[in-house]
Amino acid sequence: MADSGSVSANDQKIKAEQKKVANAASDLWPGQSVPLLKALHILTHNGGLNADSRRKLKQVQHLAQLIKPAIDEALKQKDQPVLADLGAGKSYLGFILYDLYFRSAGRGKVVAVEARAELIETAKKIADESSFDRMDFKLGRIADSEIGTVDIVTALHACDTATDEAILFALRHDAKFVALVPCCQAEVARELESVKGPLDQMWRHGIQRREFGAQLTNVLRGLYLEAHGYKVRVTEFTGFEHTQKNEMIFAERHQRSNPRAKAEFEKLAEQIGAAPGLLKFG
Repeated sequence: MADSGSVSANDQKIKAEQKKVANAASDLWPGQSVPLLKALHILTHNGGLNADSRRKLKQVQHLAQLIKPAIDEALKQKDQPVLADLGAGKSYLGFILYDLYFRSAGRGKVVAVEARAELIETAKKIADESSFDRMDFKLGRIADSEIGTVDIVTALHACDTATDEAILFALRHDAKFVALVPCCQAEVARELESVKGPLDQMWRHGIQRREFGAQLTNVLRGLYLEAHGYKVRVTEFTGFEHTQKNEMIFAERHQRSNPRAKAEFEKLAEQIGAAPGLLKFG
C-alpha cells in the first residue's frame, strides 16, 4: 500500500497534468479538432500544450484569422475554391485552415506543396485519419509545381527565395489572394556586400545588412505584386513573443497590371543596386 507522501505526490502530478490540459483547451478555437492537433504534435497525447507548441499554435491561428476573409470571399465566388499552401513543411497551416473553414463549409480544396517526401507521406496519413478528403499533397519544388486553378496562395515562413517562388506561382496560377510570411531573406543581403553608392553606410555592418536586405526584399515584393495588379497590405501577423519572423504580405488582385508600381519597383532596384533575382520584368 502506498504511503500518504507518495499518494500526495501522485495527486499533485495528476492535478498538474489536468491544469495543462485545461490551459490548452482555453487556447483552442471553437470547433478545432483535438485529434488533429494531437496528430500534428501541437497537443501532447494527454491534450496539453508545451511552450513551443503554444507559440506554434498561436502563429497559425493568427494567420488563419487574417486569411479567413479571403477564404470567405473565395467560397462566395466559387463552388470549389482551391487554396495552395506552398513550402508546406508539416502542413500545420493547411490542416488548420481546412479544419476551421473548409471542413465546415463542406466544399473547397487545400493543396499542400512540399519538396520533402517524408513530410508529404506523414501529412497524407494524417489527412486520411482525419477524413480530410479534399486535401491533396504534391511533392516538388514551388518553382516547378503546376496544379491547375488556384484562388488563394499561402506561404508561411518560406525561406529566402522560396517566397519569391510563391509570388511567381501565384501569378502563374492567376490567384486572387496571396498571403506570405517571409523568412530568412539572404539573397539581397549578399548582393549588398558588393554594392557601393551614396547609401552604402545603411548596410556597412553585417547585422544591419541582413536587416536592411530583408526590409528591401519585402518592399520590392510588395511593389512587384502591385505591379501585377494586386492591392497590397503589409502587417504583423502575430506578436514578437511568438516569432521574430512576423511580417505578413497580403495581396488581393483587382486588375491585370499597374505601370506606376512597376516603375517604382524598377527605380528602387536601380537606386539601391540590388533586387530579388527571380522578380524581374521582361
